[in-house]
Amino acid sequence: MRVISNIFLILLFFIFRSHAVNVVLVMADDQGWGQTGYYNHPVLKTPNLDQMAKNGLRFDRFYSGGPVCSPTRATVLTGRTHDRTGVLDHGYALRKQERTLSEAMKKAGYATAHFGKWHLNGLRGPGVPILKNDTHGPGQFGFEKWLSVTNFFDLNPTMSRDGNFEEFSGDSSEIIVTEALNFITEKSKSKVPFFTVIWYGTPHSPWMTLEKDRKPFEDLNEQSMHHYGELVAMDRSIGTLREGLRKLKIHEDTLVWFTSDNGGLPRINPTTTGELRNYKGSRYEGGIRVPAIIECPKLIQKAKITKYPASASDIFPTIAKIVGLPESSMLKPQDGISLVPIFNKDLTRREKPIPFHSRGRSALIDNNLKIISSPKNTKGSKPFELYDLEKDHSESNDIAKTNPEAFMRMKSLLQDSNKSIEKSMTGKDYKKGTVNENQPKRQFWTEVDEYKEFFDQWRKRPEYKSRLKNIK
Repeated sequence: MRVISNIFLILLFFIFRSHAVNVVLVMADDQGWGQTGYYNHPVLKTPNLDQMAKNGLRFDRFYSGGPVCSPTRATVLTGRTHDRTGVLDHGYALRKQERTLSEAMKKAGYATAHFGKWHLNGLRGPGVPILKNDTHGPGQFGFEKWLSVTNFFDLNPTMSRDGNFEEFSGDSSEIIVTEALNFITEKSKSKVPFFTVIWYGTPHSPWMTLEKDRKPFEDLNEQSMHHYGELVAMDRSIGTLREGLRKLKIHEDTLVWFTSDNGGLPRINPTTTGELRNYKGSRYEGGIRVPAIIECPKLIQKAKITKYPASASDIFPTIAKIVGLPESSMLKPQDGISLVPIFNKDLTRREKPIPFHSRGRSALIDNNLKIISSPKNTKGSKPFELYDLEKDHSESNDIAKTNPEAFMRMKSLLQDSNKSIEKSMTGKDYKKGTVNENQPKRQFWTEVDEYKEFFDQWRKRPEYKSRLKNIK
């Protein structure tokens, strides 16, 4: 009887492998909502993103996890508003007490790998290779393989492959996609399902481009020219990724989810956020509404555009639903929901609000309504603002006073959300009810002794020059 049982389990294992949906999460670094060809950008062409959108599910109202980078990365991996996870701002470390998507996928039998920007290990400053003994690097959160840096990275980067430093030549976006495809190819040939995370360093400053990529933008100012040139290279790498999946004949069974970590940057021309208000760092739409596309022919049979409000917090629960992860893989409370119901149905109303809690400020979106709260005595801000995004996506008309009933309902939802998040911040969601004391402090990598031996060889690198200029 035991032999029959073991044979049955082996058969189930191989059936799972042959039918499992592969997952590739792709995220830009500072790409604004308006910076795609499919939104008719005046100078930028993104033919590969456009094609991906034509073949999949395009979100016109997708939100990052927070208004800056590290927070959204924490939200993607946990399904929780970032302040719950200890990632209060850029450069904070993700708590090991959190339950991550990468760990859950690994336990489910997926090969897991991270490529590119990490920024969840407590280190600030331009991206450097992650140390092998880093207590909060990708390997500590379920990634079996990783080629990663601490933060943003540019042309000819120095990266860390599982803790071993390597130098690369070329555009950073193309480098990590090539490396990711090497991993994907290996796993595909071995019939092993894979969970691959590709987090670009583009188009974060400092902007460095190949001549062919910046050439179309020579009429722009220098920083805008390089900024848009980086996006051209990134889009080309997305084409490489999609074509690679097709050559391996696994594109039908592979879910590719593209988005950005926060809104676009100011002082770039033409504007990065379309007609949305404000930029990266803000709770207004320009700081948190981002491009997003899901492509997976097996699951999304008909391409469509949706205005359904969705968020980075929905990534974990959506993938959990698709691959059958147990409910216990996600730490409660969860702020996201599964988006699987909208893959092939035209749903418009979201049942669960989308909360934001960052830098002591908060906001909450409930379908067309959005409330924003700022601490008292915040210069240039009101204690509360209310907008109807369906009628006013540029957030120019505060309706808090003219719609008192809606305002009081939204204020109550926001206050309940804030109480829950602030409880999580103290560690009440964890088994022991407190935050572990060994959480890494937020610091610049120049303060870490293990990096000091590399200072001399890194001084001439353009991305490190200013950081190392006054350090002996």
